[in-house]
Amino acid sequence: MPAEPAALSRAARLWTRFIRTTAVKLSLVYLVVFAGLAVFLIGYIAYNTNALLSSQLDETIDAEIRGLAEQYEAGGLRRLTRAVDGRANVPGASLYLLTDVSGNRIAGNVGDVPANVLRAASGTPVPVPYQRFAIGEDDRPSEVTRRALVRVYVLPGGFRLLVGRDLAEQERFRTVVLEAVRVSVVVVIVLALATWVFVNHRVLKRIDGIAEASRRIMGGNLSERIPVAGSGDEFDRLAESLNAMLARIDDLMRGLKEVSDDIAHDLKTPLNRLRTRLETALRSGATADDLRGEIGATIEDCDALIRTFDALLLIARAEANATATAFSPVDLADLVADMGELYEAVAEDEGVGLTVAVERPAPVSGNRELLGRVVANLLDNALKYGRPETGAAQICLTLARRGPEAELTVADNGAGIPESDRARVMRRFVRLDSSRSAPGSGLGLSLVQAVVAMHGGRIELADAGPGLAVRLYLPLATPGPMAQSFETR
Repeated sequence: MPAEPAALSRAARLWTRFIRTTAVKLSLVYLVVFAGLAVFLIGYIAYNTNALLSSQLDETIDAEIRGLAEQYEAGGLRRLTRAVDGRANVPGASLYLLTDVSGNRIAGNVGDVPANVLRAASGTPVPVPYQRFAIGEDDRPSEVTRRALVRVYVLPGGFRLLVGRDLAEQERFRTVVLEAVRVSVVVVIVLALATWVFVNHRVLKRIDGIAEASRRIMGGNLSERIPVAGSGDEFDRLAESLNAMLARIDDLMRGLKEVSDDIAHDLKTPLNRLRTRLETALRSGATADDLRGEIGATIEDCDALIRTFDALLLIARAEANATATAFSPVDLADLVADMGELYEAVAEDEGVGLTVAVERPAPVSGNRELLGRVVANLLDNALKYGRPETGAAQICLTLARRGPEAELTVADNGAGIPESDRARVMRRFVRLDSSRSAPGSGLGLSLVQAVVAMHGGRIELADAGPGLAVRLYLPLATPGPMAQSFETR
């Protein structure tokens, strides 16, 4: 019968898997915790209530003994007998018994108690079994044995007075407590099952959804996202964080693919041009001077290719925040003023007017070299492509504070960029038709965008009327020692 052991083994695996689930573990934890808490609370309340009842019982017995003793002192045995009989005939839980020296009953509603209790007469309340006289019967005790808490007091002359209270009320209280414990255990078990159902069908379902989406993502579908229920709970916050991370990874992978495609398409032409030039030089009967000129031109093309690769590498590092650890306090106002002073001579040689306006201070946290590269790229683009068809070229470099941000603007009075092309020129190797006659690789604005994003800022292309205005917004440094040091300059 090989099928039976296999079925048993499969059932054992399923049971083990079921026991190891988070829902079962959480339900068991809740069961133990809440059951322990319920038992503790009920036990604590029962103990203190029982102690309070016992204390009240002792005080009641002591008060009745004192009152009956005063009756004996005031009127002797006859008055005490009448008082005991009067109280004994009142229905209730109070017990009374007056005996002579030999233990014979004189008055009271107690039929029989152990003789040693009367002989001991310690004055301390003790629980004893007893039989009580039923009211209306002919001086006969009930056959039902009950329990009571009694105290025996010895009167002058050897008479013994027993006063007590029936413990049926306390016993009923204990029964109620035990019943409450049983009900609480049942309720806790039901709540544990409800917790298991909730955790299994709600919480674990969400976790299974995250696991399923993760498996699809690992299968290569980077566009897959973790489902968000919209409840705003911790699972939604986790899903949103994971989705943001996945979106970032997807962007990086798409950027890597675009870079690979751009390199394959845009660098193929200059490499072919280099190869053609070298082949032509080898096949032709060129002189040494001609070869030297071709070699120099080839070296210049190689330098351009190297600069292109350096720009691509810098963009990749900026997009991956690889240089974020090199951030330090930078006064953007000093940086912009230095770059403006550096480019004044270049602009003058090009016949371009350069105006620099800087609002101080502008403390930021960043990489000074990369920020300088950004300003240099924007000024180079303005010098290359910002010339009007008629009239003198003019470039404005300004830095102003806008609330929590620094606004850096490079504006020219050239032809500008059509609004429909402004998003496209931010991509790598994109060059508009009007700029293809000028040297360049089409990576300047891509580099600017990557560096600004790395610094937590943003870039905008706007119409300068006429011309193009490139605006960069970088977050100013928070108030602190760095910002204060710039303020005092």
